[in-house]
Amino acid sequence: MPADAELPMMKKSDRTPKIRWLLLALTAASLCAGALAPVHVAEAQEQRYQRRSILDFFLGRRYLDDDGPQAPDAPQPRRQQQRKRSPTQKAVINTRTAPPVRPPVQEEPIVQKLGDAKKILIVGDFLASGLGDGLTAAFETSPGVVVEARGNVSSGLVRDDYYDWPEQLPKMIDELKPAMVVVMIGANDRQQMVTDTAKEKFRTDGWFAEYRRRVLSFGKEVTDRKIPLLWVGLPAFESDQMTADAVQMNQLYRNQVESIGGEFVDIWDGFVDENSNFIVTGSDVNGQQVRLRTSDGVNLTQAGRRKLAFYVEKPARRILGTQASPDLVRLDESALPGLGLPTNPVEHTVPISLSDPNLDGGTELLGARPPPVTLTKSPRDLLVEQGEMTPAPVGRVDDYRMPAAKSPAEVSVK
Repeated sequence: MPADAELPMMKKSDRTPKIRWLLLALTAASLCAGALAPVHVAEAQEQRYQRRSILDFFLGRRYLDDDGPQAPDAPQPRRQQQRKRSPTQKAVINTRTAPPVRPPVQEEPIVQKLGDAKKILIVGDFLASGLGDGLTAAFETSPGVVVEARGNVSSGLVRDDYYDWPEQLPKMIDELKPAMVVVMIGANDRQQMVTDTAKEKFRTDGWFAEYRRRVLSFGKEVTDRKIPLLWVGLPAFESDQMTADAVQMNQLYRNQVESIGGEFVDIWDGFVDENSNFIVTGSDVNGQQVRLRTSDGVNLTQAGRRKLAFYVEKPARRILGTQASPDLVRLDESALPGLGLPTNPVEHTVPISLSDPNLDGGTELLGARPPPVTLTKSPRDLLVEQGEMTPAPVGRVDDYRMPAAKSPAEVSVK
């Protein structure tokens, strides 16, 4: 056979035995490799499976070893592939989780009070002290008003042995010389009163008679000096008995103060509901629902103090007038605008003699030029001087002349 002749192709039946022998060889090799595995690995696997209790077997519990292969009966866990987030998604997530950036709080400039600012003197008990805080905030932007709060927390008109208001009030008025006095007192006066002759219990006729006298005398310390007096009534309290006493005392204050020319400020509706019941939460000066009273049902919160001052602010501004306006400015040289005046006005002044015939400006009339000289008189001069009027043009509505008679020749032509 020639050398370049093609070899015959191997048949399929000849390849099959060889493949079988190859598979058997590979199987035998793998079994030998398993038999030659280290003994300690097999013991560790045996101990791991022996730790399973029989209860775990019946309950079907399956375990995954932290550092070893998975148990034969445990299903393969599914590994969730983490999706790669785009830069846009990361930016959105960071925006949501990042804390909001708050703009810086701009503090309002403090308004400087004028040297001649009017003073409002506030006297009374702990409610008067809260009223002082509220009025201070109300007139904070008014340079012409200064609030002086001189309240004593535990004082009143009953215990003059603790704090004698009839003695202290004249001293305060002489010291501050206020333009107005605001009184809010009485929350501590629901107790026994000691007089020169007896001890009067609260709510008795003798107690109310003496209390009327003290209120009247206290108010006259202000009105006798021709100073406006504002007497603020008591609000409702959480205690029903205190509320009933406040109603009776407010009526007493109104009658006594108005009899001496003072003004009673009624604040009752601001701290009760539509049924005149005590409320803890209500509308503030801006109409928002806020807490007005503290947990004891007696004191006022900061919002309650500002609302209390709102009732006093209206009559106070009415009495003080433009002095309470926030637009009031200083009237001295510091507030004058620049007028562009010369520093030395004497240098720019030309003296004029009082006997100067041109002082009246006659020579400067019509641009300092003499009137034109005309030989004919104007229609105005003819009318004013001679009473003659220029005849109207022929055919105009004011032409009252009779038409001229026509000649016989003109008539014959027609």
